[in-house]
Amino acid sequence: MTSSLWERARRAMPGGVSSPVRAFRAVGGEPPIVIAARGAEIQDSDGRRYVDLVGSWGPAILGHAYPAVVEAVVRAARDGLSFGATCELEVELAERVLARFPFAERVRFVSTGTEAVMSAVRLARGATGREHIVKFDGCYHGHSDGLLVKGGSGLATLGTPDSAGVPSAIAALTHVLPLDDEDALERLFERHGPEIAAVVIEPLPANAGLLVQRREFLAALRTLTRRHGALLVFDEVISGFRVAPGGMSELVGITPDLVTLGKVLGGGLPAAAYAGPADLMERLAPEGPVYQAGTLSGNPLSMAAGIATLDELARPGAYERLEELGARLANALERALHDARGAGTIVRIGSILWPSLQPGPAPRAWHAVDRGVAARYALLHRGLLARGVWLAPSAFEVAFLSLAHDETHLVAVERAFRAALEATAEAGAAR
Repeated sequence: MTSSLWERARRAMPGGVSSPVRAFRAVGGEPPIVIAARGAEIQDSDGRRYVDLVGSWGPAILGHAYPAVVEAVVRAARDGLSFGATCELEVELAERVLARFPFAERVRFVSTGTEAVMSAVRLARGATGREHIVKFDGCYHGHSDGLLVKGGSGLATLGTPDSAGVPSAIAALTHVLPLDDEDALERLFERHGPEIAAVVIEPLPANAGLLVQRREFLAALRTLTRRHGALLVFDEVISGFRVAPGGMSELVGITPDLVTLGKVLGGGLPAAAYAGPADLMERLAPEGPVYQAGTLSGNPLSMAAGIATLDELARPGAYERLEELGARLANALERALHDARGAGTIVRIGSILWPSLQPGPAPRAWHAVDRGVAARYALLHRGLLARGVWLAPSAFEVAFLSLAHDETHLVAVERAFRAALEATAEAGAAR
């Protein structure tokens, strides 16, 4: 059944997918077609079930089809699917977001992380009167033109450093720096400080591996942007609400000028946002001259799902449980790597994990990531999928745990990981 569905998908959609990494080009094989997901498990069209470590690429922090979220969406749907006007649920979710990011006084909802970062950059340009922006090699901030320059995620997976269709005049306004390099920061600001509107960074880069940054590096960013009159934008589309209620800005104790949010925010439905101080955010229309709009922004179904998700995460012990699950699985997979005498380590922050399959310490910058591990990862991925574990189809994407994962799931993943490592080693030895 999967094969026939896949052929239909390829005839109807470019590559058979709506997002490139889903095509499994980097790991090989035919992608399973998903028909359902419940809790910590996902099911394909042939009836096979998998322990899910993708979690819809992050949003499913409670698990799939979480009853309180589903019930909230059903209640909202009975009152209408979309209004094109401010709704009560939108106000309620806005208040919850601002309570978790206390430096922010206003929030604007959009539908995708791409929109959130694109709009935050426009706001930064409008507020500063400058045109240039700074991003970091390997960090992915969505697919808007000015940010598709040396991005991670699907670009890294497909080996594509940039995208066709991005005008060179737009790309020229984006400066790209290596992560974890204060000297490069200093040099860039010395040359271009008066031109820079904003520095955009994932404070926890998670689209080209999990590249955990030193607090000192993030603090240097904060100092330099303030000194030169540029805005600091934390892209917390992945880390926001995931690693802590207030994301990485809470964990590292560094306050950006703007924060972008998504994934967990929508509870599995399309929702994203950007937030910041009132004097900055009120430069947006209708209060100010910076324009941004969206027909489905603040959609009541997405707002209902977001409220239910954040309310569940506010229950005592939720983040402690996610930390416990993450630590237990990371330790188990580390032991498996050690026992198999395979190079690598498990990089983790909270419930986000990444198997770095290269020797030595975990990398903190994209140039330090060994792209050669992709072939080994592809074998490992196929071995895990055959043993009932759904892992991201890219060596450079991360894994996510949810509150729906339990001891049974962790044990199943460890066993499958050990068996897949053994099969991978045997395949390598046979070459």
